[in-house]
Amino acid sequence: MKKLIHLSILTTLLLVGACKENEQHHNANIDTIEVVHELGTTQVKENPERVVVFDIGSLETLDQLGVKIVGIPKDFLPEHLQQYAQDSSIENVGSVKEANYEKVNALNPDLIIISDRLQDAYKELSSIAPTIYMQVDYKDYLNSFEKNTLTLGKIFGKEKETEEKVKQIKDKIQTEKDILSKDDKKALIVLYNNGKFSAYGKGSRFGFIHDVLGVQQATENLEVSTHGQPISNEFIEHKNPDYLFIVDRSAMINRVETNKKEIENVLIQRTNAYKNGKIIYLNPQVWYVSGGGLTSTQMMVDEVKNALK
Repeated sequence: MKKLIHLSILTTLLLVGACKENEQHHNANIDTIEVVHELGTTQVKENPERVVVFDIGSLETLDQLGVKIVGIPKDFLPEHLQQYAQDSSIENVGSVKEANYEKVNALNPDLIIISDRLQDAYKELSSIAPTIYMQVDYKDYLNSFEKNTLTLGKIFGKEKETEEKVKQIKDKIQTEKDILSKDDKKALIVLYNNGKFSAYGKGSRFGFIHDVLGVQQATENLEVSTHGQPISNEFIEHKNPDYLFIVDRSAMINRVETNKKEIENVLIQRTNAYKNGKIIYLNPQVWYVSGGGLTSTQMMVDEVKNALK
């Protein structure tokens, strides 16, 4: 009789234990999301509540989704995100290029989001909290942008909302591309920095204009690199673009107005772009600091569209 009772109790305990194990396994599947990104695979808790964001594009997207943030790099935030710089409840955790590890650690985050400027810090940040790399792929901007946005939507339980927002932007892009790709005029995109020009073409950080919107290039085979291909004023004059897009890094970094007299020198004045009033100064806060997020992608489309009307 005692043996039967002991056997019954043991059986019950084993069943309860098995149920708990299954329940824990089930909860683990529900409560975490596996995020595969360029730097690795990361298990991320669903709806993380303490989020540190170093990628400005992701910050834009999370802002539109109403996600609470506990830490960001506050220097050089674009105007459309200034509310975060002014919010004293949000910790300044360094810069987009250099994380303050002590401050990040003190926040006890359950998710850290980075981009290319901090990829070398991935291992160290991952030792603090699950870290995901959300850099947009300039060579495949639209698909990369969609993947990153939907990933954030999945993490924060906003899948339907992000799907709708991505569709709206993709539809808008297609509408503009149908128009701009038929224009036979050609464009050159340059970064201006301390008196020097660098050119950017397809597959580059500013290649969105060509790759996504279909604007034709004034020159082919430009070097694809972070800092662009160094060029001279003579190069610009020789290529004679119909549209000259300029991102003025100097003005943004030094927080001063663009010096158009310095940029639009005698050689630049010989281009069709200058003669026809088509030197277009792009917003460096959007194109240089941000990009890849819901807000900046929309702004980039609108800026090019309005400039080429």
